[in-house]
Amino acid sequence: MIRLKINRAGAMAIALATLLVSATEGSETVPAPPQTHPILLRGGEIHTVSGETFENGQLLIIEGKISQVGGAKLQIDLPPDTEIIDVTGKHVYPGLIAANTTIGLVEISAVRATVDTAEAGTFNSNARVEVSVNPDSEVIPVTRANGVLTASTVPQSGGIISGRSALMRLDGWTWEDMIVKAPVGMHVYWPRLQAGYSQEPGAKENAAAERRKAVEKTIRRLEEFVAASRAYAKSDKNPADLRLAAMEPVINRELPIFVHADGVGQIESAAAFAERENLEIVLVGGQDAWRVADLLKRLDIPVILSPQSLPRRRGEGYDTNFSSPAKLSEMGVRFCIANDGSAASERNLPYQAAAAVPFGLAKEDALKAITLNAAQILGVDDRLGALDAGKDATLIITDGDPLEIPTHVESAYIQGRKLDLSSRHTRLNEKYKGKYDGTEGN
Repeated sequence: MIRLKINRAGAMAIALATLLVSATEGSETVPAPPQTHPILLRGGEIHTVSGETFENGQLLIIEGKISQVGGAKLQIDLPPDTEIIDVTGKHVYPGLIAANTTIGLVEISAVRATVDTAEAGTFNSNARVEVSVNPDSEVIPVTRANGVLTASTVPQSGGIISGRSALMRLDGWTWEDMIVKAPVGMHVYWPRLQAGYSQEPGAKENAAAERRKAVEKTIRRLEEFVAASRAYAKSDKNPADLRLAAMEPVINRELPIFVHADGVGQIESAAAFAERENLEIVLVGGQDAWRVADLLKRLDIPVILSPQSLPRRRGEGYDTNFSSPAKLSEMGVRFCIANDGSAASERNLPYQAAAAVPFGLAKEDALKAITLNAAQILGVDDRLGALDAGKDATLIITDGDPLEIPTHVESAYIQGRKLDLSSRHTRLNEKYKGKYDGTEGN
């Protein structure tokens, strides 16, 4: 007998290679075909989010759009080939929107070859995230099975300006099929103001001074880049510079900058920069946003809030971050709720919103924070975020409140196309159910 000895490093290499092979296989789920006939959903509780909730409601879908929506007394002239679906006892909601994610850019975070989230360099304003989205990602069907049907895929920090995000529908054969809106915003990662800590005498003060100099240098470089972009926009653009050209809609206030910042100092510095440069700004992260709510409201800066479980400061209460959405709501700041950008956990988006409800946020506002509010901040509320006539028929049918963990999404539609809600999770569930209930192989 020949015995093969494999050391620990070799075993890890084999494991990683196995993961890489499985990651490149792609999802088996087939994209939905186009809607070929009108569909009427009848009898369920229809939650428009933008207004009234209709018990025993009706919703007519024609050519991917919501044609009519209302209660049982709504008069609808049905086309002769209309498919009537009885959803009595069920709930109809708009599809949930993930406003800050890396879906399509990350398959297995521990396998570098399946991660494509950032470009090298300091100013990557010409980077387009949509061209890197993998439509065959296994993460996509897992995420939409829990009601998340649209996602703003965001480039991660590869410098000061990381590139442009894109809003993608989570179904399609190619990335071109998936685009809802591109670009959505130019993403800027604001430098952190805090310095590291040391026990050496005077080290804390020295580190803070050095950090302050580094931050000032970074902001100065950003200002110089914006100035160069303005000059380029007024020039004959010869020679061509893709990085500066990509900034033209930003300096013309046609495309907002999405500034990733959490601390008070970061937020105030970023807001002052946007005001000086006359740029439209959206705050992403915003852990301390409630502390500067007056500033955000005065400048009308919306927040894509990514709550975190731990408070930033030692003396803060355990519920500081959980109560942040309620505080922003009370102070009149526009916001939506997102995850921390992790693709694998995006299926938990409704529970991220639900976590704010016990700490003061109304349940209706929590639902808006992942539907209509998100659509408004991303600039697509004319198409998504609510069940109104004229908007895309992108919706979910559930057996309960989507903010509650026991609820199941029973059906989902994107532009009137019924999705296959099977995924790697459901296939593994069936596999092991068969193993343990004796039906394996039958």
